[in-house]
Amino acid sequence: MNIQEIAITSNVRKKIQKAVKNTSIIFEDENGDIVVNVEAYVGNTEHTQRYPLEEILGEDVFNYDAEFWVFN
Repeated sequence: MNIQEIAITSNVRKKIQKAVKNTSIIFEDENGDIVVNVEAYVGNTEHTQRYPLEEILGEDVFNYDAEFWVFN
């Protein structure tokens, strides 16, 4: 499993939770970390032409080869 961990502040956490609500894309694990399924997210962004995580954090942050992004 290929995971990219990304450190975020509590304000950014709230923005991410508001921006992406689809539970097939994003969920909160037992540690309170936000986990994003990269394949599902990319598929959704291609369909909607919206890129909420990139708008919040910038494009340079993400490794699209990862299976999951874990925000902690």
